[in-house]
Amino acid sequence: MDDTKKLTYKDAGVDTKEGERAVTLMKDHVKRTFNENVLTGLGSFGSLFQIDVATMSQPVLVSGTDGVGTKLKIAFMMDKHDTVGIDCVAMCVNDVLCQGAKPLFFLDYIATGKVKAEKIADIVKGIAEGCRQSGSALVGGETAEMPDFYGEGEYDMAGFSVGMVDKEKIITGEHVAEGNVIIGIASSGIHSNGYSLVRKVFFDKMNMKVDTYVDELGQTLGEALLTPTKIYAAACNAVLPKYDVKGIVHITGGGFFENIPRILPEGLAAKIKVGTWKVPPIFPYIKKCGNIDKIEMFSTFNMGVGMMMIASAKDADAAVKDLRAAGETADIIGQIVKSDSERVILEDK
Repeated sequence: MDDTKKLTYKDAGVDTKEGERAVTLMKDHVKRTFNENVLTGLGSFGSLFQIDVATMSQPVLVSGTDGVGTKLKIAFMMDKHDTVGIDCVAMCVNDVLCQGAKPLFFLDYIATGKVKAEKIADIVKGIAEGCRQSGSALVGGETAEMPDFYGEGEYDMAGFSVGMVDKEKIITGEHVAEGNVIIGIASSGIHSNGYSLVRKVFFDKMNMKVDTYVDELGQTLGEALLTPTKIYAAACNAVLPKYDVKGIVHITGGGFFENIPRILPEGLAAKIKVGTWKVPPIFPYIKKCGNIDKIEMFSTFNMGVGMMMIASAKDADAAVKDLRAAGETADIIGQIVKSDSERVILEDK
């Protein structure tokens, strides 16, 4: 070893110049999400966002943070990185929407073993698209180069979303009552939960590849698995200003059985009429290939329903009509009933 050699940060595996190039490549994607409330550009130590509270008597900030999970491994396998950013935004924003909030801004965190400018720019392109879909401004972020921490070509990402709602309009589920109707809004597929089981089924048990064409799916396995998570900002915009929505559920990890009870008062249950909505083909295919029972499927996946809204019986039909007019696939899929034991009841149509 030459003790006279002057070591640099690049010798340790961190290339700051490549990081600067990544910022240059992502600038246009980020700027497309800016609006008149963004007061800083790229490169500021802190991000400034001006909030207009004139229309609210008691404005409340609502925040959410999440990542994409092991769905990223599908992106690694396919070497396709321009959609997982949408997933990152969706996982955060959809939670914020459940409280009745309007998304305002978003920040991201990307960590990788070695920065590749084009790959980072692709990831941020997806994040920017997710922000566009949700009406959020992408006001900041961090790209961390961590040599020897991540495997070759691997990265992780997380996001942070902030929205705002008038205090009197916060949706908590406390007003959900017996006889309320459950409206299911379609998912785009698996979204970003259950991928550890998905990978176990397809890659370990079935020994399939991401480029395997699957007749039941009408596309390759990888294309189906990498379908971005749906963002429900447009759905909420179509319904919340017009109807008294009692509760909103984002069906994420834990499926129906963990997420629906989060907005149910004690003594109530959600009776779900299975068969009242169209289930995307990826779910029966997972069930068949993995020999997975019905309860496990509904405990792990969204089963084609990415978001649920609880409304009074008098509003339900009109709300579904407005959701469909906004381009959503929506159906009445159940109702709220009394129950001292079960919280979610699956009943075949």
